[in-house]
Amino acid sequence: MPTEEFDYVIVGGGTAGNVVAARLSEDPSVTVCVLEAGPSDVGDDNVLRLDRWMALLESGYDWDYPVEPQENGNSFMRHARARVLGGCSSHNSCIAFWAPAEDLDGWEAAGCTGWGARDTFPLYRRLESNDAPGDHHGRSGPVTLRTIKGADPCGTALLAACAEHGIPTTPFNTGRTVLRGANWFQINSDENNTRQSSSVAYLHPVMGKRPNLTVRTGVRAERLLIDEDRRCTGATYLDPDLIHTRTVRARRETVVSCGSIDTPKLLMLSGIGPAEHLREVGVDVVVHSPGVGENLQDHPEGVIMWEAARPMVTTSNQWWEIGIFADTEPGLDRPDLMFHYGSVPFDLNTARYGYPTSENAFCLTPNVTRARSRGTVRLRTRDFRDKPRVDPRYFTHEHDVRVMTHGLRLAREIVSRAPMAEWAGAELAPGPDVRTDDELLDYIRTTHNTVYHPSCTVKMGAADDAMAPLDARLRVKGIAGLRVADGSVMPELVTVNPCITTMMIGEKCADMVREDAG
Repeated sequence: MPTEEFDYVIVGGGTAGNVVAARLSEDPSVTVCVLEAGPSDVGDDNVLRLDRWMALLESGYDWDYPVEPQENGNSFMRHARARVLGGCSSHNSCIAFWAPAEDLDGWEAAGCTGWGARDTFPLYRRLESNDAPGDHHGRSGPVTLRTIKGADPCGTALLAACAEHGIPTTPFNTGRTVLRGANWFQINSDENNTRQSSSVAYLHPVMGKRPNLTVRTGVRAERLLIDEDRRCTGATYLDPDLIHTRTVRARRETVVSCGSIDTPKLLMLSGIGPAEHLREVGVDVVVHSPGVGENLQDHPEGVIMWEAARPMVTTSNQWWEIGIFADTEPGLDRPDLMFHYGSVPFDLNTARYGYPTSENAFCLTPNVTRARSRGTVRLRTRDFRDKPRVDPRYFTHEHDVRVMTHGLRLAREIVSRAPMAEWAGAELAPGPDVRTDDELLDYIRTTHNTVYHPSCTVKMGAADDAMAPLDARLRVKGIAGLRVADGSVMPELVTVNPCITTMMIGEKCADMVREDAG
C-alpha cells in the first residue's frame, strides 16, 4: 500500500491529542492526521450522554486492563482506559478542575520550565467557557464548564453535615486551592448534559470542514517509525480490516497521545524504554530510557456505603455530584484527602466478599490525592495486541494507608452529624463493627478501587534527569521529531481530577510545536 504523508501525525485521539490536532490544524498550510484505535463518538449517545458514563466501564469502549497481583491492594481491580475518540474524556464522569497552583509550581520546581501556574493558568482560561464567577475564568473557549445546581436532597444534607463538622461549603475553581471544603462539582458538560470531551469540544466542530485535518478511527498503532538518524518519521497501524499494516509518515513531528498505560507501551514496542526489559521481551533497543513505564501514580479510592433511609434521587447529571476536600495533618498547602459523594450504591468491589448492598443507597469514596506508592507499566510480550502488565503497587507506602484509614473514619463522623440523620440508614460496607486500624486496613486492601487516574509514566523533567523520558517541551529525549501529550507526562499527579489539566497539556503542546516550527 502507498505510504501517506502529513506534516503532523497524532497517535491517539485522546484527551490531549485531540486538542493538539485541532489547534495545529487551525493553520490551513499544514496537514494533520489523527490515528485512534477506538470508534468515533459522533452521534453515539452511549458515550455522549453523561448520565450513562458508568455503563462504559468494562464495555466495548474500554481497554479494561487488569492489574498485576497486588501485595497490599485489590488484585481484582481493573483499570478502565477509553477505547473511543476523545480518550478518557469520553469515558469519565466529567468532573472539571483547574489543578492547584501548588501542583503546577511543583512541576516547574522539579525542572519542568514553563509549567508553573503563571504560565499554565492562562491555558485553562483559553480552553474553557465557564459559568462560574471570577475574572480569571474563560468565557469563549471550546470546553463548556458548568456548575452543578444541586437537586439531590441527600447531597444538600451532606454539605450541611460537612459544614457542621468544620468543612465549609466552598466554591471550586476560584483560583485558590481548597484545603478544606465541600461543594457541588463543576463538570465539562453542556446544558443538555452532553459531555464536553476533547473530541466534542475540539474536533466535532471542525471534522469534515478542514480539508487539512484527517481523523481515522478504528486504527491501532503498532509501532513508531524511527530512522537511522534516530528521528521519528511516523507510525505503522493495523487497518480496520484487522489484516493489513499501513504506514503514515510525519514530515514535521509525531505526537503520541495514547494515555498513561498505552503511551509507555507504544514507546517500548518502538525500542524506547528500559534496555534490559526491552531485551527480555525481544524488542531491539533504540534508546535506553529507564523512566519509560516507571513512576506510575494514581488516586486509590476506598468506599463506605450506607443504605438510605429515604428514597434517593432517580435522575442525576452523572451520579457523583459533590466533592469534599480535607487535610489529615497540619501544615499542608494542598488537601491530601478527597471524597466523591455518590447518590448510587457502589458495590463493584464489595459484593464479591459478601458485604450487603441495596438499590437505595449512597456512598462516600475517600481517595488519597497525593499518594506516595509508585508502580510500573511493562510489556507483557513484544506483540502490540497483548495487554501490558500494569502494576500500581497500591498501598506499598504507609502514607497512603494512613490517609485512607483517616478518610473512612472522617466519612463516618460526617454522616453521623444531625443533617444526615433522616438519610443515613445502616452502614452496609464496611459495616459498623469494622473499627480498628487492622480491620479497616484489611477492608481497604481487599475492596479498594481507583478513581481511574493513572499518570506520570513518561514524565517530563530537566534535561539531566535520567528518569525523565521527556524534556520540558514534551520532546522524547534521544529521538528527534517525537513528543508526548497526555497524562503520562505529568511528573507528579495533580491533587484533583486531572481531565481538564490533560486538555491544558494539549494546549501547551500545540503552542510548543508551533513555536519550535519557527
